[in-house]
Amino acid sequence: MPLSRRDFTARTAIAGAGVALTGTVGVLATAPGALAADGGTGRDDERGRPCEPGYGPLVADPAGLLALPAGFRYRVITHSGVTTLDSGESTPSNHDGTAAFEGHRGVTLLVNNHELKGKRSNWAHPVPLAEGLVYDPGAAGGCTVVEVRRGGEVAEWVGIAGTSTNCAGGATPWDTWLTCEETEDLAGKNGMTKDHGYVFEVDPHDRRANRDPQPIKAFGRYAHEAVVIDPRQGHAYLTEDASGPNGLLYRWTPPSGFRHGRGRLRTLAADAGVLAAAKCFDSAGLFVDDLSRATKIGTVYGVDWVTVPDRDARTVSVRKQFGEGAITRARKLEGMWWADGGAYFVSSYAREESPGTAHDGQVWFYDPKRRTIRLTVVLGVNTDPAGDGSFDGPDNITVSPYGGLVIAEDGNGLQHLFGATESGRTYPLARNEMNIGTAQEPEYSEFTGVCFSPDGHTLYANIQDPGIMLAITGPWRRTR
Repeated sequence: MPLSRRDFTARTAIAGAGVALTGTVGVLATAPGALAADGGTGRDDERGRPCEPGYGPLVADPAGLLALPAGFRYRVITHSGVTTLDSGESTPSNHDGTAAFEGHRGVTLLVNNHELKGKRSNWAHPVPLAEGLVYDPGAAGGCTVVEVRRGGEVAEWVGIAGTSTNCAGGATPWDTWLTCEETEDLAGKNGMTKDHGYVFEVDPHDRRANRDPQPIKAFGRYAHEAVVIDPRQGHAYLTEDASGPNGLLYRWTPPSGFRHGRGRLRTLAADAGVLAAAKCFDSAGLFVDDLSRATKIGTVYGVDWVTVPDRDARTVSVRKQFGEGAITRARKLEGMWWADGGAYFVSSYAREESPGTAHDGQVWFYDPKRRTIRLTVVLGVNTDPAGDGSFDGPDNITVSPYGGLVIAEDGNGLQHLFGATESGRTYPLARNEMNIGTAQEPEYSEFTGVCFSPDGHTLYANIQDPGIMLAITGPWRRTR
């Protein structure tokens, strides 16, 4: 049943207004935390001054790869063109979304997307066409599974091949990975022999389960970015990274009687369940056309869900199927992470393509019980991307076991991993020092695939270009 505007207005007045008014003590206060928020103590220093969040300044790397705070260290796990798969081919390039799973006997299994768009001949290191694991032999993308053993040994193999532009995705409650194609290419375009723009399931624990890959057409065909699954209700929430017009936030409701589990999504009919897009309104009941309208931490919007007319979108893109005033849009809807009974999701920036206020990043939290979204982090426009004091373009995100969010930066200039505390304050965790440009015009690739190991001791992240997976360890601290 839709959440009526009257119900939302009353609910906000009774329960939500306090949260909105307190602003900077928003939803992250209940997260499994903020990495060393408020200096790891949450207290003032001996002179009564507020402690700065984080772990202190970043220390330049003599190897020219990754700057970290003092006491932290990193290890290269895979490197495209350098490391190899168990079949002998090179590790594919363009690392993107990643999730970590607990394997047997202390093994960590990481499923790693490779965001390779278009035909295979465009890329020096595409995902190899492993027998039985290929969807479309014309496509370059896919996923690899990286096995990190307790003694430090690393093995890597293909999880799925022949997919395109595998950007982000999401882990499922049943310990598999959903990889998302950020494309709308149909067969016959850009070298493709099959239609693309789908979600696929990859099982890191069972190679046989990945044979004969099938798209989950029930989730729709569009420029997918990320997906999370509500472990209680079974809903899937999905983001779309697209423009002209801006993309949408989606919810898929499973059909009656459907039960989630390994391999079950691929058995669904193309029209199974209901795919719907978010329509937001404020506490006065007024329709919100774009999330760029929100400027303050603590802003709360009610959410209705509007059914998608044609989810396979062979003639008209899904986001173009809605009339004016029908749904709410946002620029570059990117990473998602399920925690605290809801979904954190990102809008990377807003400029002239958005009707509201320009920004360089928002993080929202969707509460399925209240059917509301709340703005938890806002990044102002970064006027000095070449400087090291501010961040822009949040992309992949994770919720940390030590508190708050850890965010991968995909902006202009310098690129960072950074944390966001329960109060919405940000601090640096790492800086990419690998210059792929020139000395006169330096260029630094984005970070992707940020996630923690199952035991919480290691933070994994990728440098997308050329494709490097890193394991970061150090003196993590909990928020008191």
